[in-house]
Amino acid sequence: MRVVFMGTPDFAVPVLKGLIDNYEVVLVVSQPDRLVGRHQELVETPIKKVALEHNIPVFQPLKIRNEYEDILAVKPDIIVTCAYGQIIPKAILDYPRLGCINVHASLLPKLRGGAPIHKALIDGYSKTGITIMYMDEKMDNGDIISQREIEILDTDNLESLHDKLSVMGKELLLDTLPSIIEGTNSRIKQDESEVTFAYNIKREEEKIDFSKSSLEVFNLIRGLSPVPGACALLFDQEMKIYDSKILDKKYDKATWGEIVDVNREGIVVCTKDGSIVLTKIKPFGKKTMDAYSYVNGIGKDKLIGKVFL
Repeated sequence: MRVVFMGTPDFAVPVLKGLIDNYEVVLVVSQPDRLVGRHQELVETPIKKVALEHNIPVFQPLKIRNEYEDILAVKPDIIVTCAYGQIIPKAILDYPRLGCINVHASLLPKLRGGAPIHKALIDGYSKTGITIMYMDEKMDNGDIISQREIEILDTDNLESLHDKLSVMGKELLLDTLPSIIEGTNSRIKQDESEVTFAYNIKREEEKIDFSKSSLEVFNLIRGLSPVPGACALLFDQEMKIYDSKILDKKYDKATWGEIVDVNREGIVVCTKDGSIVLTKIKPFGKKTMDAYSYVNGIGKDKLIGKVFL
């Protein structure tokens, strides 16, 4: 079976490796390489690196809707996508005899879009999972082939949940492909009344609003950790916040966002319904550190009473 794989970030790497170990991957399609960092160095996508390590040709069109003939030219039996990052045109969707299938990091129809892992955490979902689905011209709209779910733990953040789902995506795909090849797979229409969306995170969504509940603040912090990181302003400078713990204690006379205590766990901040302790931070212009180290460096007296904006 001739497979074309389309994907870009780290999340898709286990999926591609699983396909390489079990099938004939004849072409890998990835987003163009990006300029990264202060020196604007051109960095290959994670998927491109894996393909080149296995001597698989790589195609990186700027706009797939206009540049797809190289994909059809290799005559794929099936096209598998995972976090590719562009809408696939109908000419590609209609070509493979076994169809185009997608590995998506949510239990569709919940959380359609490019940031389903972020949003599952930010929105307080108790579970999420992987969906293998047929692709159509709409975003994450196609028929469901198979699903597998996972509980979201209180200790999960974006990194840990990402890694679990990445491996689960590979395993579910490999378990599902034989039925697709044999034509015995399920094909279930998505319930449009159950649809929710997980669009890519915008810069303004990274800012912590301490007027919300402690749980909402906690979920935002872990849903953006470690990348891009939730943030708030302190001393008129942006501070990234990567980890926190919810506290039961209330400070009725304090303002939302006010630093009401500092201790060995970190910086205690007032929220709508209580307080939360910030435990892992990155002050402006400095390295990531535990919050207690920051407190020791700047002094408790300079922090108590200050307000995160």
